[in-house]
Amino acid sequence: MKNLDVILKRFEAPDEAREMVKGRFEVVRLGGITVGRATYEPGWKWSEHVGPSVGARYCEVEHVGLVLEGTATAAFEDGRVVELKAGELFYIPPLPHDSWVVGDKPYVSLHFLGADHYAK
Repeated sequence: MKNLDVILKRFEAPDEAREMVKGRFEVVRLGGITVGRATYEPGWKWSEHVGPSVGARYCEVEHVGLVLEGTATAAFEDGRVVELKAGELFYIPPLPHDSWVVGDKPYVSLHFLGADHYAK
């Protein structure tokens, strides 16, 4: 039988941190997967605070995640706007979408799919 090491990591010491105006996306890699934690302040909007730095009008990354705190949207080109609230697991398809924080509380979510390519 093979000896396997247990790996423990924390988002407070991420493998990578992507800073943006009103936000931060921390990346942790372990067990062959990449997990991200998004933290956005009230007033954060993808098309204003991420899009210009990656040269895109909309995010086209596929996301699977869990909202830990706050509320944000996924707003699609066809006009659909879906709110993502604390406690909800979400799947966002790889269709062009914008996103913004709703209300006056920070939004925090974990990303289990899409973290490798987000905000890059």
